[in-house]
Parts: sequence; structure tokens; C-alpha cells
Amino acid sequence: MKSNQVNFDTDPKSYKHWQLEFDDSIATLKMKVSPTDGLRDDYELKLNSYDLGVDIELYDAVQRIRFEHPEVKSVIITSADEKVFCAGANIQMLAGSTHHHKVNFCKFTNETRNSIEDATEFTGTTWIAAVNGTAAGGGYELALACDEIILVDDKSSTVSFPEVPLLAVLPGTGGLTRVVDKRHVRRDLADVFAVRAEGIKGAQAVKWGLVDEVVPKSRFDEHVKEHALKRAAASTRPSNASGIALTPLQRQESEDGLSYPHLDVRYDRDLSSAFFTIKGPTSRAVKDLSELKQQGSSFWLLALCRELDDAALRLRFNEPEICSWVFESTGDPDAVLATDDLLRDNASDWLVQEIRHYLKRTFNRLELSSRTLVTLVKPGSCFVGTLAELVLLADRSLMLEGTFSDEDLLPAPYIVLSEINDEWYQMVNRISRLQSRYWGRPDELQEVRRAFGKQLSAADADELGVVTFIFDEIDWEEEVRILLEEQASFSPDALTGLEANCRFVGPETMESKIFARLTAWQNWIFQRPNAVGPQGALQSYGTGSRPSYNRERI
Repeated sequence: MKSNQVNFDTDPKSYKHWQLEFDDSIATLKMKVSPTDGLRDDYELKLNSYDLGVDIELYDAVQRIRFEHPEVKSVIITSADEKVFCAGANIQMLAGSTHHHKVNFCKFTNETRNSIEDATEFTGTTWIAAVNGTAAGGGYELALACDEIILVDDKSSTVSFPEVPLLAVLPGTGGLTRVVDKRHVRRDLADVFAVRAEGIKGAQAVKWGLVDEVVPKSRFDEHVKEHALKRAAASTRPSNASGIALTPLQRQESEDGLSYPHLDVRYDRDLSSAFFTIKGPTSRAVKDLSELKQQGSSFWLLALCRELDDAALRLRFNEPEICSWVFESTGDPDAVLATDDLLRDNASDWLVQEIRHYLKRTFNRLELSSRTLVTLVKPGSCFVGTLAELVLLADRSLMLEGTFSDEDLLPAPYIVLSEINDEWYQMVNRISRLQSRYWGRPDELQEVRRAFGKQLSAADADELGVVTFIFDEIDWEEEVRILLEEQASFSPDALTGLEANCRFVGPETMESKIFARLTAWQNWIFQRPNAVGPQGALQSYGTGSRPSYNRERI
């Protein structure tokens, strides 16, 4: 791996910035950022400020709590520093980062905080922010991802969003959206709060709705623990279940791609494309829930999900010039459907719930990536059930009609959809990809639902609108090549805007607003000279000189 590439591998024993402790039904995650252990050496992570490396560890901690510790029902996130909870994203890190790194950094931190909210809402693990010092910018945004915020009443600790007045950017991790949509802070008060660099403390923070309560320092820790126990008592998480270890991923890397046990990623730099080949099961490897739990993180679908998640993150940060992600698959469709049946039959089990929601978040991560998504359904494919989500999330899906003459042993491909595609894997706007695909076309949606469980040939899939185009053997290779060459010839910026506007139809949610509005605006603001120019706020911060702004409102 190149020295400048981002690596997402970590584990609690390797953490440099977090302390993870367990006490029966409660986990405590303490932020203790090491100033000299940033991903680069041109900044120091002072005052519990963070860079991508800090958040990589946080994301790992969230995953381990969810999968390795089912007994945990409440998580307290706090600081090991009694005066500073978290100062937010490190300013020198942002000032010295490439544009693509800044945007992807914000996107990843957003997704990590979404996974915290997902745990609270769907799998019964309540996250509580014990803000035992000042929380500024991204530090307050981290607290906002929790279900409750308890602020220490020590006459000095505040919550604040200093980005607009001091840095000429926006709170990049969903803070503005969460303040008004999640905490229901009045819009005029939110406006005041977002330009008051010194922040709000004590009773006023409670009155405005910025925190849930303030507690004197003398009994702060005791109160937080008691409150966490009360929330844990209401959780549906099991008390005596055994977790599964998230073992290190088996991955080989080269200039030409990535290779995992269940996923190969091949780079075609001439086409500016990465070909993801998903290896489905060749037979029904798991017959019941007990065997699934015995396999743990080697269970095929969970292992594949982890590999897809890892590959998507690596390509986002390390391969920005790869324009298109092309999904292909091999394997036994019946074995994939049998896996779906096993999960559906045990839908209430804690581990099945975690696997389901991890798949949901991984599919969402693919859609939230600024890449053209293409799915190729060919002979030997297993795009059925859960894996059919990769057909539905694609910007373009092509399916071969018939077979390839030189592959006599491989039958013509087919797609199978089921209730799982209509219920389990919601997009960020809280509707399924089927509902999104047929938004405003209820009759067509009902036709597709009547076809659940059927093997849809290319002609069937074309008739129902499940795929974009079908081609025969004569045209296949040429049409795929033309599509990928065309995508590579367009402006990446225009394609990102085009695809983001088309992918998320229908209702808006807090999460969809964060990615559709905030990410787009921050993408633009991060290129404006008022923020990143020679006299911009990010460059001037900490130098003693004031930024110089272009005063036009554009």
C-alpha cells in the first residue's frame, strides 16, 4: 500500500485516541486524542480535535459494540479531559488537506454518526453524550448524534458552532440539520447559535433545546451512570447472548485492485472503472441460526458486507480518479435466497438485526459515494434477494439476454426480487429502492410486487423496468465499453451532481438532508476563496491575521 493511502484497519488494542470500557450493560467510550498521532505530521491534534484517524477508530468502536457486545444496552461517550469534551475537526488538518480529502472526511464522519443513531433507533443500544467540558464544532456534532446530551454545569463548559464566524465554512457533520430537525431548536435561535462563536452554556443551553440537561460537576459522573442504567433497562438487547468477534479482514492489495475471500476489485484505469466481482455462496453453507452464530464474522453475507464496506471506503479516499464502480457477481442464486430465508425466519434475533442494518448502511454508503454505479447481470450471476439491491441501487443496470456462446455451461441470467427488497434495506430517505425506482408509478410497483419470488429473465426484467437495458451477446461488450468510456469523458463534478439528484427521489429525512444539502454545499464552500484562499479563514485561523472575504453574496 502506498504511504499516502488511508488504511481503515484498527482494533481496540491499537486505538491511539479512544478508551473503550465495559461494565455489564454499559459501555463507556472516552475520547483521549493523542496530539502527535494524526494521519499526517503537519498538524497536532490539540484539545481533543480530530482527523480521519480519530474517526476511523470511532467507527470501529461502534461496530465492535454492536457485534461483539450484545449485552451493551447503553453507551456513554465522554472525554478523558475534564475541560474539553471535543474541539471538533482539526483546523490545520483541514487547511492542509486536498479538496477531495476534506469532502470525503466530512462524509465519513457523517456516516459514522449515522451508525450511532442507527444503533439507538433500530437495535436498542442508546448512546448518551456526557459532555464534561467544552464541545465545539464537530465535538458538539458528535454529541448531537447521541440520543441524549448531558452537559456539565461548571460555569465554563459550552456547546458551540464556531465554523461560520471563525472558519467561513459550515458545521460539516450534520450539526445544523440535527439542531433543527432532531432537537427541534427554533430556527431563529439556531441561527443565533450558529454565529455565536463563544457558544451557549448552562440553563440557556437547556432552554434553547441544545442539550437535555445540565448537572453540577460534583455529581456529574454519578448522574450519567444512573441515567444510562435507566435507559439500559428499557432496551430489547439480550443480557446473556455471546457476541461475535470482528476478526481482521483478509485483503490483498496491488496497483491493479483489491482481493478478499468474497470480493475481488479490479481496476481498469483506461476506462476509469473498478470492477467489483462479488462471490456468492456455491452451496447452502449455513442451515440454521446456531450455525450462523458459530461461523460469526466468517458467515458469508456478513463477511461480504464487511469487505464491500472496506473496499468502498478505500476507493473513496485512495482512488479518486476511478469514475465508475461496476458490480458483477458469481455464485449459486438458490444459496443466496436460502441465506435470505434464514435471516428472515430469524428476523428478531439480535445478530440478524445487526447484519441486516449493517447491510443497509453499506448499500447506503455505496449510493452516497460520488461514483457512477453500474451493475452487469450476466450468465453465472447471483443478483437475487439481498444481492438484487445492487441492481436496484445502480445508476445503470445492463442485463444479458441469453447466454455467451463460449460459456455453454452457464445458463442465462435471471433476477429474483422478494419482500426483503421492499422492506429490509431502506435508503437514507427511509423508503426502499423498489419504492424509489417506481416513485409516482404505483401500478408498476404493484406489478413488480406480484413478481416477487419469480425468476425474471432479461425480457421479464426489461418489461417490468427492473433493469435499464438488455443486450444480446453481439452487442454486450461494445455497449458496456461505450457506457464506461462515456462516463469517463464527462465532468466528474457534473456527474456527482447529476447522480445525487436522481438517486434520492421522494421524501426527505434528516439523513437525506445531511447528504443531499450539507455535503453539496460544503463541497462548494470548501473550494471558495473565503474559506480556502490565501487569505481565507481556514488558512488564516491561528495565525493572528484576520481573513479577507469577497463580500458578494452568490
